[in-house]
Amino acid sequence: MKVLGIHDGHNASACMIEDGRITAAIEQERIVRVKNWCGVPDQAIRWVLDVTNTKPEEVDWVALNGRHMPRPHNREQVMEEYSNTQSFATSLRRMLKLTPAKAMYLKKRRNERLQGVARAGIDPQKVHFVEHHLAHASAAYFGWGKMDEDVLVLTNDGGGDFLCATVSRGNGGTIKRLAKVPDSESIGNIYAMTTFIMGMVPLEHEFKLMGMAPYAHEKGRDKVYSLLRPLMQFDGNGGLTWHRTDGCPETYYSYRFFSHLFERQRFDSISAGLQQFTEDMLVTWVRNCMRQTGLRKVALSGGTFMNVKANKLIMELPELDDLFIFPSPGDETNAMGAALWTYEQKRKSEPRAEPLGPFYFGPEVDRSDVEAALQKYPGRPWDCVEHSDIEAEVGALLARGEIVARCKGRMEFGARALGNRSILADPTRPEVIRIINDMIKSRDFWMPFAPAILEERSGDYLRNPKKIFAPYMILSFDTTERAPELQAALHPYDRSARPEVVREGWNPDFHRVLKEFERRTGRGVLLNTSFNLHGFPIVMTADDALDVFDRSGLQHLAVGNFMISKTAQ
Repeated sequence: MKVLGIHDGHNASACMIEDGRITAAIEQERIVRVKNWCGVPDQAIRWVLDVTNTKPEEVDWVALNGRHMPRPHNREQVMEEYSNTQSFATSLRRMLKLTPAKAMYLKKRRNERLQGVARAGIDPQKVHFVEHHLAHASAAYFGWGKMDEDVLVLTNDGGGDFLCATVSRGNGGTIKRLAKVPDSESIGNIYAMTTFIMGMVPLEHEFKLMGMAPYAHEKGRDKVYSLLRPLMQFDGNGGLTWHRTDGCPETYYSYRFFSHLFERQRFDSISAGLQQFTEDMLVTWVRNCMRQTGLRKVALSGGTFMNVKANKLIMELPELDDLFIFPSPGDETNAMGAALWTYEQKRKSEPRAEPLGPFYFGPEVDRSDVEAALQKYPGRPWDCVEHSDIEAEVGALLARGEIVARCKGRMEFGARALGNRSILADPTRPEVIRIINDMIKSRDFWMPFAPAILEERSGDYLRNPKKIFAPYMILSFDTTERAPELQAALHPYDRSARPEVVREGWNPDFHRVLKEFERRTGRGVLLNTSFNLHGFPIVMTADDALDVFDRSGLQHLAVGNFMISKTAQ
């Protein structure tokens, strides 16, 4: 059975599931080179069909994320909408939602989405709409694969299908919803609105506030926290849900309210107070849910769980035995969640959905791609050598203190670069932080990098008493006394790490790069950051890799089996 999964909203994506296994997945932004591209991902759909040798008529079912999806917005339109959330026009539209006009609009949007799918070459008769938070829950539950055990499944995000959070029990391949929270109470919306008020892009730059939070003085942090915490109160059902207190508006329609609330507060205090509020709400909620259900194994999904600092505190709860967070748990992975749910509902003799493993579902780079891309840069003062063992060459350069961009193998899906589209460096050299920030990434100075660590060496660097596997950069950990060996890849204030633990069987080539570096230095860890220019998607093709190489201060690029180095002019 073949199920095509589609997410046609913010950071649109498509995936293919064949007999229970994800075989291909890609975000449209990688193809069109527009970050967080929104709409029906026609080119992503086409790529998924092509790479799996699937004709449109051979697709058995099409799983579409969400019963309702707002009309597409680009970055400028998102910013404009957030600034107008309490305007007269917005208030009028909210009033119309209380009339039959809402049903008419929802029906119109449903037809528009089906027409968009049809223009992409897909039969609308095969479309199965999957409720937004059910898609998130399915990604977490089926992705973990513990279908013969009782699992607490929690979802939390800004909003989707008019909800912001759900509580479910997963068992025997079924997901039973126990509680839900309407999107009017969304803590994810509070984080996004604060991001906007701070002059950054909502739905994109929330991680910058999380990165800034540890730098604030505790007095300023506590002041802002004291302003935020009274806005939400847990309900009398054991705290499975929560509600806004009097005076707090619906969290999406809150620009003026939070602008006034944060008036005359320092920027770092706002970040820290918001982060503490978010951590407190999420940790308390997860603890409440475990106590009410008696379940100690927890699966999480939804964009709020991109917050790795909150995830760390959840992981450390004494009540919790085991934890799985679907990687890149924002809406982009709901193409997978919707497809997994549909597959499990429609399968008969087909096998169960496979647990998630390596997260490399995109295109590969082959020799001809590199040769064709190089033809576009005649006369550049570059050395270009094809190596029979490119991994050893990369490891040697890194051991000498060089920064190397790597583009090889299948591209990672989601927000995190996991070695195949990464910029790598020796994390014992703090000077690489400024080089990468100033000459390559143009990123904010306070943002930490992340380490890639050999699985067999992870115990040397990470404090992980519960032995929770962390291959996706979605959890953070305290570090051991060997933290100086990864200092440039830690948060510079609290010394925590957001690692990719590299398992040999999941990515043998990248594992070998780390082993080659270890052989020369004795250290089984590298600094790993995404291979892209600030504000642009992660590179996908050899063309993209060479474009960033040409436009940045990068000196070394390993693309496929070629090493390209800039020479002195």
